[in-house]
Amino acid sequence: MKRILGLSLLLWSTGLMAQPLKPTGVYPTHWWAGMKNPKLQLMLYAPGAGNYSYSIANPSVQLVKVNKVENSNYVFLDLVVKPTAKPGNVKVSWSKGGEKGSFDYELKARRKGNGTSYAQGVRSEDFIYFLMPDRFSNGDPANDKIAHYKDQTLNRDSMYHRHGGDLQGVINKLDYLKDLGATALWLTPVLENDMPNRTEHGYAITNHYNVDERYGGHLAYKRLSDALHAKGMKLIQDAVYNHSGLFHFSVQDLPMKDWLHQWPKYTQTTYKDYPLMDPYAAASDKKQMLDGWFTPQMPDLNHNNPYMANYLIQHAIWCTEEFGVDGWRIDTYIYNDLEFMNRCNAALLAEFPKLTLFGETWVHGTANQAFFVRNNIKGLKFNSNLQGATDFQTLFYGIQPALNQAFGWTEGVNKLYMTLANDFLYQDATNNVVFLDNHDMTRALSTFGEDVDKLKASLGWLLTTRGIPQLYYGTEVLMKGVSNPDGLVRGDFPGGWKGDAQDKFTAAGRVGREEEVFQWIRTLANYRKNSTALTKGALTQYVPKDWVYTYFRHDSKSTVMVIMNTSAEERTVDPQAFPERTAGFSSARNVVTGAVSQLGRSWKVPGKTIWVLELGKGTPQTAAGTPENGLQKQ
Repeated sequence: MKRILGLSLLLWSTGLMAQPLKPTGVYPTHWWAGMKNPKLQLMLYAPGAGNYSYSIANPSVQLVKVNKVENSNYVFLDLVVKPTAKPGNVKVSWSKGGEKGSFDYELKARRKGNGTSYAQGVRSEDFIYFLMPDRFSNGDPANDKIAHYKDQTLNRDSMYHRHGGDLQGVINKLDYLKDLGATALWLTPVLENDMPNRTEHGYAITNHYNVDERYGGHLAYKRLSDALHAKGMKLIQDAVYNHSGLFHFSVQDLPMKDWLHQWPKYTQTTYKDYPLMDPYAAASDKKQMLDGWFTPQMPDLNHNNPYMANYLIQHAIWCTEEFGVDGWRIDTYIYNDLEFMNRCNAALLAEFPKLTLFGETWVHGTANQAFFVRNNIKGLKFNSNLQGATDFQTLFYGIQPALNQAFGWTEGVNKLYMTLANDFLYQDATNNVVFLDNHDMTRALSTFGEDVDKLKASLGWLLTTRGIPQLYYGTEVLMKGVSNPDGLVRGDFPGGWKGDAQDKFTAAGRVGREEEVFQWIRTLANYRKNSTALTKGALTQYVPKDWVYTYFRHDSKSTVMVIMNTSAEERTVDPQAFPERTAGFSSARNVVTGAVSQLGRSWKVPGKTIWVLELGKGTPQTAAGTPENGLQKQ
């Protein structure tokens, strides 16, 4: 045993322990001098690690406590990294009986530009493009298969096998994303998923400190971050705190019994959030919701275990500093211990004050969603510090019924109006991420019955309503699919692989109405970048009338009027019916077509159409070659 541990510590010292084949190591793998919080807890994992004594003879790094736990293969070292600590190696000595040795633990210099060149935050002025690396583009076929991983599938004809997309493929397409108007990139998790199957999605992490080599590994992820920042774009990482993969090394060899939530027999979460806020809820319902496993392959992590909590919090800080992350999307937010989440969020913001955090809140009801973020609800026993949510309410009870239901008192587009009217529940609804679909649900085009006009209307709303807009990859080229099963909505982006019959990254490869929709998004997204009204302005909405929903985004610099006719038939709209917002303006310019018209007369708005109009003063000038009523020429 002594010889094994001695070898393990020698490997730590030489850096060989970082090989993914060997799960043993020190976590975090390294740290930084000059962090605001001086406390650091190292998890050492090696055969018999808990049977040794440890010491540090460094005036700037104090070993406060050695925590020995149930499994002697683990030991947790509590350190204080003082403000006087400098970048370099810290010698950690170990001994047992007459045997002695040491290993070096590295403290790095912090990145420059906290809040300016990284950890910048993702806000309402941004436009998020969301993709799955395995399904977007294959930039390096050499990493399609890595021999030591359990999942050796590589078959693009199967929705459940790996397809070979990687981070280099994403890097290769950044100019495409920037041209489209995207300012931020969110990827499904890129950390190691060494599971036997279904590893394409990334949510079953098996080592938090390894970037999956099939995506290109640690260096490829750094290159992606650097490339994004060089182009003025931002990186969003997907956090998974609720669970890990069943083959995570700390699950296969538990540090202690309560590292996970364990039950007498397999118990799955109820997936029902109501007991968390219900004043009449049964404690057993709340417990099963929070502590039940998400799936048999994804063990539920126990955030009440202080070592587990530190492990996850430190990892989030580590990734932000190591990779230059600008924002975090937090997976399965409602299943996490919420007090833990407040601690985690606060720890991140203490180190990175401009960082943005938004949680996946797949719930039903605006009050339910508001419960999980900073809200204005009084009398709650729990008060969240989460900045924003993925806005399922404006999707399920907003844009989907607006375009798919008939107009009624509480139906159709009135639902969209009513849902946004509930924004008083949030402290700041502009932090919510609005979207049309994602990797777990039916794609937007299919949701709207493959009606391209409805899709265009929904995209117009997405890019002009309040909040942070997010586009799921391929929507811009009319990718479709019904989420039954979910693999059907996770297809490959055409042109991302050498030899693809069509390359929809290029105009020449976009057929039918694909180029029309691509240019529609591109035009609106790039206009939005320079419109303070759309990115930071207030929202004023009017009660929908006769299928038509009219709203304004405005600030002291500009006013944008948006008219969405959700009917299949033409409707007449009188701009003078909105005096609070049109007063003082005389013209309206369609930001897509450039056509200009007077505000003094009624307009005929075609069915299933959205107009985005910039209001102006003075005599309206007709766009070259376009009739004055050309607002409807889209």
